[in-house]
Amino acid sequence: MRINLASVFVDDQDKALAFYTEKLGFLKKTEIPLGGPYRWLTVVSPDQPDGTELVLEPNVHRAVKPYQTALVEDGIPATSFAVDDIHAEYTRLRALGVHFTQDPVAHGPVTTAILDDTCGNLIQIAQQHTS
Repeated sequence: MRINLASVFVDDQDKALAFYTEKLGFLKKTEIPLGGPYRWLTVVSPDQPDGTELVLEPNVHRAVKPYQTALVEDGIPATSFAVDDIHAEYTRLRALGVHFTQDPVAHGPVTTAILDDTCGNLIQIAQQHTS
């Protein structure tokens, strides 16, 4: 068994696609119209184009917005992405105008930072340190 898809709820699919591709550097993998304004929209890591897809899922279900709001208010990321060099990625993203709610902080074997994806979520980036 392996993870095939993971979702992040977004308040605007066009804005999310722009952020996740132009700022974070993911590649659009799938875009299928679902009727109305919604699409099945996924992105992937350029390092693993056949790997796990991230669904940029509309936050239209009545439970999602209160859930997103509560997570953001409590500073809890919706998901986490691995990076090889967190300080370089933090610097790159800041130069692109990405807002961080937490600068890089070491937590033992991992360093994390938290950013605002502009679509209703906080996203963590994390670097695992090897001994």
